[in-house]
Amino acid sequence: MRNSKTRHPLEKFVPAASLPTGLHWPCNAAIMRQKSTVNNWDKIMLELQVAVSDVFRCAFYNIARTGLRRVCFLPFFLFLSFDLAAHGEHDAPVAPGRVLGEISFPTSATSPEAQAAFIRGMLLLHLFEYPFAREEFIHAQQIEPGFAMAYWGEAMTYNHPIWDEQDLEAGRAALAKLGTTAELRQAAAPTPREKAFLQSLDFLYGSGSKTQRDQLYMQAMESTAAQFPDDSEAQLFYALSLLGSKAGVRDVSTYMFAAAIAQSVFCANPKHPGAAHYLIHSVDDPEHAVLGLAAARALGEMAPDAGHSLHMTSHIFVALGMWDDVVKANEAAVKVQNEMRVEMGEQPRHWGHYNSWLLYGYLEQGRAGPALELLNAAHAEEQAEKKSPEDRQVLDPDDSVTGSVVQMWARYLIETRDWNGAAAQWQFHLGDAFDPNLTFTYIQSLRAAYSGQASLAASYLQQFQQLRTELEQAISLKPEPAPSDALYLQRLAVLEQEMKAGVENARGDYAAAAVFASEASRLEGEMAVAFGPPFVDWPSAEMLGELLLDDHKYAESAAAFELELSRARQRTRSLLGLVQAEKKLGNTAAAKFALQKLAVIWHGADDTIKALLGELAISDAEPGTEQEKNN
Repeated sequence: MRNSKTRHPLEKFVPAASLPTGLHWPCNAAIMRQKSTVNNWDKIMLELQVAVSDVFRCAFYNIARTGLRRVCFLPFFLFLSFDLAAHGEHDAPVAPGRVLGEISFPTSATSPEAQAAFIRGMLLLHLFEYPFAREEFIHAQQIEPGFAMAYWGEAMTYNHPIWDEQDLEAGRAALAKLGTTAELRQAAAPTPREKAFLQSLDFLYGSGSKTQRDQLYMQAMESTAAQFPDDSEAQLFYALSLLGSKAGVRDVSTYMFAAAIAQSVFCANPKHPGAAHYLIHSVDDPEHAVLGLAAARALGEMAPDAGHSLHMTSHIFVALGMWDDVVKANEAAVKVQNEMRVEMGEQPRHWGHYNSWLLYGYLEQGRAGPALELLNAAHAEEQAEKKSPEDRQVLDPDDSVTGSVVQMWARYLIETRDWNGAAAQWQFHLGDAFDPNLTFTYIQSLRAAYSGQASLAASYLQQFQQLRTELEQAISLKPEPAPSDALYLQRLAVLEQEMKAGVENARGDYAAAAVFASEASRLEGEMAVAFGPPFVDWPSAEMLGELLLDDHKYAESAAAFELELSRARQRTRSLLGLVQAEKKLGNTAAAKFALQKLAVIWHGADDTIKALLGELAISDAEPGTEQEKNN
């Protein structure tokens, strides 16, 4: 156990003496009550400890908050937790020199070497290290050609449910190596359990649309989990299939259902990488992330040799605003990733998913210097590549060097508000790809607007609208548009409202600017919550708060910043705005409270940020509101 003096405030213990023997819930009576305000909830969050001494026995969550449904899990899952805990999990051999966690997955393999390769593949599969997992499964096939589950494992590496990605033909080809028909594959599987796992893939890689196949696979895994209730792997792959059935777009009830299953396995085996990993994916939003804090701590320790596992912990840390932990996790993930690249004869890189999150962490820490250093290195690699994205319709920025670097560049300019610095002048190899062009145009419009160039900002807005229309048409022509496509289009609708707000602000019509920003915030509030750094690049409630602050509407401004802080916990730009608005209102206590949070987060900030903290300092002699004086 770590020294309690070094723990984050979120990790104080919750008294559990009143709970039934053998069961500690990550909540107490105070959490069960409806909360009347965001501030009250934040205070409770700071006192909540999910990592109680016997946390691995917990299995049932019941947590409520104003505006949210009460989340309850059926007694079946409470029973499941004790059932799995009673049977337990046993240590399994892992790759020499690599620490990836521990699982037990007995199979019909007759060769110990083939079984060992299979277990290594399973650990990597649970950690989403798909290419490396595939190598292990193929190695197991080579050792024991008749090992049915090795072919199942290889086929599983071609399905990435959280990312809504699937290589259908490769998956079918992997299964065909075992048997060209479902009947032949069933005959090759010697046990009912292995037959069930293989049969589920006949649905996953069968006929029908991806959405239909995902649903059929989820139903097959539900049956397998019911048939083998003591099998941790069956339970976990059922949980993962539930998440995959929503194609990467959060549905709270489904995600909480998956969380209950993953938590049950995590209780029984706190070193199981899949249990911790899938639990984190199920709760990595600001409302539920505290339920995954113990899993995040465990995952980082159990699998330090997998870059993705190290990064995954930051899904929880970002959602809770634990910025030092975000940076630590992604620095470690980048280190492992680059070491593996060097081993394969490739150069280290400074762009991509982990680096993008690392940049955001630096900026939230108030460390623009390290952020700019990272961004400069990423931009140099993009310029050296001299290659535009190949697929115009790929909307994930991390799929190309240009998409990733443009996203990082946008993040840096928005968080620093350095609209006219050297980095703001950069150009990129955009080609005709939608995502980087839309992001670039959005930033150019904001740059012009916040430099007082209303006409230029409006011109970029028109370019953005044209690109958005073209993308909508392209998506409408897809045989099967992905749910994430619709979410992306919702995001563009928000960005367009923000650009309109910027144009009106540049024209001096502050009231009109606030109307557009308010509409952006409303639209963003209707979107499914996305994990990680802001999906809407400039969080719209924060933009609204700043516009209202500039227009001397301090009460409305404070309310907007409070709203953003409920959507993005401990976000420093919104905390800063809240301090400024509360000071203008004379709410000294509220301003001090927000400023104290900033001071903790910015403890290692750049000198300019520390100077800003000094300017914002509030003395005890400063007057408060009449209400404060009377208390």
